[in-house]
Amino acid sequence: MSSPLPQSTLDDGLLEHYVKKILAAPVYDLAVRTPLQPAPALSALLGNQILLKREDLQPTFSFKIRGAYNKLVQLTDGQKSCGVVTASAGNHAQGVALAARELGIKATIVMPSTTPELKVLGVRSRGADAVLHGASFPFALAHALQLAEQSRGTFVSPFDDPDVIAGQGTVAMEILRQQQGALDAIFVPVGGGGLIAGIAAYIKYLRPEVRVIGVEPEGSSCLLAALRAGERVILPSVDSFADGTAVAQIGAYGFEICRQHVDEVITVSNDELCSAIKLIYDDTRSITEPSGALAVAGIRRYVQRTGAQGQTLVAINSGANINFDSLRHVAERVAAQA
Repeated sequence: MSSPLPQSTLDDGLLEHYVKKILAAPVYDLAVRTPLQPAPALSALLGNQILLKREDLQPTFSFKIRGAYNKLVQLTDGQKSCGVVTASAGNHAQGVALAARELGIKATIVMPSTTPELKVLGVRSRGADAVLHGASFPFALAHALQLAEQSRGTFVSPFDDPDVIAGQGTVAMEILRQQQGALDAIFVPVGGGGLIAGIAAYIKYLRPEVRVIGVEPEGSSCLLAALRAGERVILPSVDSFADGTAVAQIGAYGFEICRQHVDEVITVSNDELCSAIKLIYDDTRSITEPSGALAVAGIRRYVQRTGAQGQTLVAINSGANINFDSLRHVAERVAAQA
């Protein structure tokens, strides 16, 4: 009888599996290679070299196009003919809508009733059916699963799927090609865990000394809760200010990677997110959505806590789908902190 493999061997095998999927992912049929942009004002403020991975410059203004396309392009002809169904707070929805249009697939997207109008319009403008259902993501998810069963369509998870995780992991592949010198840590926004799982798998296989640090809103920190409990848990409620990461439970596939290969999880307040939106604007003249600013807010909290100086830190600017009407609230919160 053979002995069981050591846990480290099993972990290496899992990482290698994802790295192969990431390298083979045909995301550039639709997604673009985004710049890794220096942030000189932020770097001077924090005493570290801060680099912004500009995923807000994707065709749908979010990294989600990567995972969505990687999933849809691999469906069989039979699956494509039955269409796809997904649930999303917005950015994954737009990614699926655009990918489905490019591939000639019918897409039905269930979105929480609290989804910003901009994101709903983004889905409909790309030819998908947008169905508003439920006050938060879990209700939208349950309805989407029901619709998929009724229509025999393929359900496309926004984060809990190996092909989606591999698509998001191409962000890390680009970072290592763009920054071949010093690299101390990558800060990653966390909602359901697809992005950080893909990044952690690739980075820890090829550059294990680089720290992978997740950043969550204080009001929806499902990864931190799961890590503390040692298992996936469901948050009793989630704050929807950072609507792109308002998820009550970390994905199963993502947690399998994160529990072993994410070095730390930082939580930040909504006020810190508003400040981070302004800091990003000061360097880029671009506006990110609250969830898109999580990584910069996390870097600021990290530097304040640790006193880190002279490090090279990457922030994933994950998205820019924010309602114009919300900017006044963000500006008021920043002014109140001044």
